[in-house]
Amino acid sequence: MRLVDIAHARSGDKGDRADIGLFARNAADYAVIKREVTVQRIAEHFKGIAEGPVELWPLDNLWAIKIVLNGALQGNAARSLRSDNLGKCLAAALLRMEIET
Repeated sequence: MRLVDIAHARSGDKGDRADIGLFARNAADYAVIKREVTVQRIAEHFKGIAEGPVELWPLDNLWAIKIVLNGALQGNAARSLRSDNLGKCLAAALLRMEIET
């Protein structure tokens, strides 16, 4: 299944960093997300987009994970030559990630 089936997400950008909040719909889905959404899997999913390290913080009280993609915006939104150069689109990209249930 894809993350979009059990979660929703929001994202934004600051400089060359994209910040993504991934929110589970319930406690059971959050357990799946914590197991499946790892730094390594996120880095692989965003290979070619995020060139820096991936940071991840679980937020158990919110059933959420905070993710920071460093080096994801080719310097920053104003300098990037990508067609969609803002971090806002990366939440939708994360929700397409395939996971096991």
